[in-house]
Amino acid sequence: MELRLFIFHHAGGSHLPYRGWPALLPPSWDVRLVDAPGRGLGADQAPIADADRLVDHFLECLGPELDGDYAFFGHSMGGLIAYELTRRILDAGRVPPRWLGLSARSAPRPEGEGTQRHLLSDGELRRELVAMGGTPGAVLENRDIWELFAPVIRNDLRLVETWRPRPESTPMPVPLSVFGGRDDAVAPPERLAGWADRADPFLGLRLFEGGHFYFQPDPTAVLRQLVEDVHRAMSWAEGPRRTAPVTG
Repeated sequence: MELRLFIFHHAGGSHLPYRGWPALLPPSWDVRLVDAPGRGLGADQAPIADADRLVDHFLECLGPELDGDYAFFGHSMGGLIAYELTRRILDAGRVPPRWLGLSARSAPRPEGEGTQRHLLSDGELRRELVAMGGTPGAVLENRDIWELFAPVIRNDLRLVETWRPRPESTPMPVPLSVFGGRDDAVAPPERLAGWADRADPFLGLRLFEGGHFYFQPDPTAVLRQLVEDVHRAMSWAEGPRRTAPVTG
């Protein structure tokens, strides 16, 4: 099965934590690790602190590749962007992704996240990042590295915390799977479950042991489930509708 899979990273991150994933996915897949401006492969670009503008950016730079058999997977902030990209593609009458995977991203609420982490002092923000996990100790402990990293994470947190979802009257006609950690305090399972009525078909809530970065240090089980769900999504129209349970 040929598939182009786009992977969108978390707030403050880049493609680097996901660089080992292509080797664990089917060799016939074209796996694209996408960087937001201001880091990684987009380090020479100005950061974008608004979700709609970042979606515009990706629509422009990925546009010709968003056709045929393709899919999105996004972790945390990347889940927000993957979701908004899908909505915009549908609104434009374009070919939507064959599958959407959202990881550690709570279902949208009209009032937004309800947090203001991007306004915290450096000390408070460091403590938040320690609790969330996923940020290397060298970044938090080295003053010079922190001074480079802090504006990026504040930018991304501002994007997430100022985003407001648009009203929706009907579920997305895109197969959706939601992934998360059982002990995630940022995106707990009960908030992940809210995605069930946002897409038709909803393939299920996939829970794994761990917190916000539950797939570290070994993503094998997560990617195995991802591949299984993509296969289900690709064949969904060919078979009867099935109930999608919570697994993991």
